[in-house]
Amino acid sequence: MIRSVVRGTGAALPRRIMKNADFEGMVETSDEWIAQRTGIRQRHIASDDETTASLGEAAARAALDDAGLTPDDIDLIVLATSTPNNTFPATAVEIQNRLGMHHGFAFDMQAVCSGFVYAVTTADLYIRGGLAKRVLVIGSETFSRILDWSDRSTCVLFGDGAGAIVLETGEGVGSIADHGVLAASLRSDGAHKDKLFVDGGPSTTGTVGYLRMEGREVFKHAVGMITDVIEATFAQAGITAEDLDWFVPHQANKRIIDASAKKLGIAEQKVVVTVDLHGNTSAASVPLALSVAVADGRIKKGDLVLLEAMGGGFTWGAVLVRW
Repeated sequence: MIRSVVRGTGAALPRRIMKNADFEGMVETSDEWIAQRTGIRQRHIASDDETTASLGEAAARAALDDAGLTPDDIDLIVLATSTPNNTFPATAVEIQNRLGMHHGFAFDMQAVCSGFVYAVTTADLYIRGGLAKRVLVIGSETFSRILDWSDRSTCVLFGDGAGAIVLETGEGVGSIADHGVLAASLRSDGAHKDKLFVDGGPSTTGTVGYLRMEGREVFKHAVGMITDVIEATFAQAGITAEDLDWFVPHQANKRIIDASAKKLGIAEQKVVVTVDLHGNTSAASVPLALSVAVADGRIKKGDLVLLEAMGGGFTWGAVLVRW
């Protein structure tokens, strides 16, 4: 049985770090207020010469190095982003060119914060279908470019960065002991669009627009929706929370992470948390957290890892992977 197995991981972060205290002269807030309500203590902000493409390229190269591969070994690039370099072409194509890769194919995927989970699931299907042997899956964002820096309810939450993994064709017997992508569940519901969106676009305002969010409404729906897809993924795989080695959630808010883990019965020591270091980096959030946990030795070969995210739309999803 064909499986998509993880070969390597990588990450890239902008040089500039913005601490909570840096906002105190910009908007009415404080380090204590931000940290208590979100768990965020700092975030990385892209400079003028750093873009979604440049960060994505750097993360991709790091993942390739970790895998012991080169761009020549890759058949497909799937980039999850809501902040592309251009309306078109796809930023994935720009990354492809920056890597010196002139074969295969590349495209962007837009599911906001759920983008990387959607992209992993999509890459898995391409591998299972025989259309690609190795896939670079990247989440890269420069959310600082769509923030209203006078809106204290949003500008303190988001940061920039990129993370990537290499998936490749593997073999399995169809059991939970197999390595690679084992189960996934994806959902969306456009009825919630106005709770988290950007108020601009080519077909409406002709502008980029700014991120707008009803924070309380997002929080209210988040835990239930996250629980929904995770329980569906557990059911597919025939496991329970106790079987997990690691839970790598979207890093949006420490309160949401804690509430979700508690409701699902996932032990606190199994939860990877990097929201304090990166803030909410949207589609880059999960691969950044993954790269940290792999680099520091927490996630090891054979571990059962659950990835989860929820984003604007609403979109939400979960993927279960045997490392």
